[in-house]
Amino acid sequence: MAVVFIRAVILYLLLVFSVRFMGKHQIGELQPSELAVTILISNIATLPVEDMSMPLFTGVIPILTLAGLDVIMSWLGIKSRRLRNLTCGKPVVIISNGVIDQQKMRDIRFTVDDLMEALHSQSIFDLKEVQFAVVETTGAVSVYQKYEYRTASNGDMGLRNKSSDPPEVVIDQGKIVKEALKRTGRDEKRVNDILKKEKLSLKDVFLMTLDSDGEYSLVKSDSCGGEKRK
Repeated sequence: MAVVFIRAVILYLLLVFSVRFMGKHQIGELQPSELAVTILISNIATLPVEDMSMPLFTGVIPILTLAGLDVIMSWLGIKSRRLRNLTCGKPVVIISNGVIDQQKMRDIRFTVDDLMEALHSQSIFDLKEVQFAVVETTGAVSVYQKYEYRTASNGDMGLRNKSSDPPEVVIDQGKIVKEALKRTGRDEKRVNDILKKEKLSLKDVFLMTLDSDGEYSLVKSDSCGGEKRK
């Protein structure tokens, strides 16, 4: 039983490493080649766990090989558009100038139900609102609405303000996140000044965000009351 546990832990860690090595895509964003590798790796990983007579390396070597092959193919795809189109396909425009291209939909076996479901997921319930739509290589549908149906932006209303990055989590459960703090352009002195102002120690803070302007939001830990302060 201990051997099964150890083999399972080793393969689990190997799978986590392999997926991280392959990239940060979510399942719904995987290209066909990435999805194929993911399925193959998951199937291979179960074999050494279920069959104790099988050497562990029988599973380890194919997993590393497939992960490495996927990385190589991704790198080659960056260099060659033709190879990228071959392995990942090309985006297909199914609506242009508000007109549905029925032949393109038939070519990719995309039904009316598929189209309406994709529009509904983006809070669009009337086809007359759509100016342009494209089926991406991942199968997701990107939609561009007609001008009169788009949400008004600050730019449309003539509002102007400084653009800045969103706040970063600089304290996570009593520990300073140095990389995030660096991205805000601030240092630990700023954090310590805030804590001093709030009369808190680092361990009293469950979560704190900070932006490049020095504005912060703070949530105390349960042991310190747990109330949110700014």
